[in-house]
Amino acid sequence: MDLATLLGLVTAWGLIIATIALGAAAGTFVNMPSLAIVLGGTFAVVLMRFTLGQFIGSIKTATKAFLHKSESPQAIIENVVELAGIARKEGLLALERQEISNPVLSKGIMMLVDGHEPGVVKKALLTEMNETLNRHSLGQQIFKAMGDAAPAMGMIGTLVGLVQMLSNMSDPKSIGPAMAVALLTTLYGAMLANMFALPIADKLSLRSSEEQMNKNIIIESVLGIQEGQNPKILGEILKNFLPASKRDTEEEAAA
Repeated sequence: MDLATLLGLVTAWGLIIATIALGAAAGTFVNMPSLAIVLGGTFAVVLMRFTLGQFIGSIKTATKAFLHKSESPQAIIENVVELAGIARKEGLLALERQEISNPVLSKGIMMLVDGHEPGVVKKALLTEMNETLNRHSLGQQIFKAMGDAAPAMGMIGTLVGLVQMLSNMSDPKSIGPAMAVALLTTLYGAMLANMFALPIADKLSLRSSEEQMNKNIIIESVLGIQEGQNPKILGEILKNFLPASKRDTEEEAAA
């Protein structure tokens, strides 16, 4: 589980809820018509822009922001160097007996064992990577659409409330409470966008970048093993995918 996402979500919502609860009139912050306009309106607008299947799929994709943590690229490189050493000493068929936890790397290695041509292996792994990135991109688009729609629906709800308030000015004492209710939809829209939808979209973008780097490492790894590259040289080549700071850490650990 990604603790940063969970901690940020709980802290942000907890601070707002605690501040409201400590106020003198906490009950005024709960208004069902306002919630209906913002939540229902936001989901309805998003559904108009995407299919139902895409919308449901985005919810599954969003779980990656909470539950999925990308495998460390350093761990992949270490595993690949070990596999390259085995392949060089015992041949590609020896890799069939190895346990490989990463499913994409396992798929690539099995294709080598089966004797597929380098072009076929590369095409299959690139297709796997592109399909994964497309799914992630769609999830990001849907949550960004929620982030766009929620404040707009909040403003629409506020305008509806103001029209209703101004149409009944006979009781001056009701103006203040009515104004407060009208403003709640703006609050709900801002909270939904900035404390849920947009952060999830950004975290999915980060996860997508991590997945892309790992899959590029795997593609380069599988092709390098197939070519019979020296394990140490292959490891050095793969470290070029890492940020300079992590490359330095790896070199110090190896020394």
